[in-house]
Amino acid sequence: MPRRFVVIAVFMAGVIAVPACGRSAPTSPGTPAAQATVVRVVDGDTLVVRVGGGEERIRLIGIDTPESVKPNTPVQCFATEASARTKALLPVGTAVRLERDAELRDRYKRLLAYVYRQPDDLFVNLVLAREGFALPYTFPPNVAHADDFVAAATEARQAVRGLWGRCRDPATPIDPTKGAR
Repeated sequence: MPRRFVVIAVFMAGVIAVPACGRSAPTSPGTPAAQATVVRVVDGDTLVVRVGGGEERIRLIGIDTPESVKPNTPVQCFATEASARTKALLPVGTAVRLERDAELRDRYKRLLAYVYRQPDDLFVNLVLAREGFALPYTFPPNVAHADDFVAAATEARQAVRGLWGRCRDPATPIDPTKGAR
């Protein structure tokens, strides 16, 4: 077996083993999802959940909300409202299902997930875009719902909902080169 394939096989075995070390990871589309409980909402697109006996910081895939708690960054237009809406959708103790896409974690080591509130199966990422609390934030290879988020944000913009009706230029408060994935 060529050395390159051995290295890849060892790496993949490590990736598979890491979640088994006390923490469950979100799953990729089409596989069983991880069940978790909301511990707290950090801001509009980040939360902390209890999963697999530990706590994990979750970054909602496919959307970006204005910054409200990012160090050395002023609170951006509609950030407080986006954070409040996420808290309303996911109060402490809410059961959620986490589904992953191609990548497990972002550069800040947060789990990347599509979050579904239980028991009503509400797709939180999509609701935030549809209601105008978030912009689509496509970051390949995590693109399973990219078209859905673009359509939802387009609908919100046309209806002048949320940040689209309150912020001078909703596309500029979120800088993808500085923001999280």
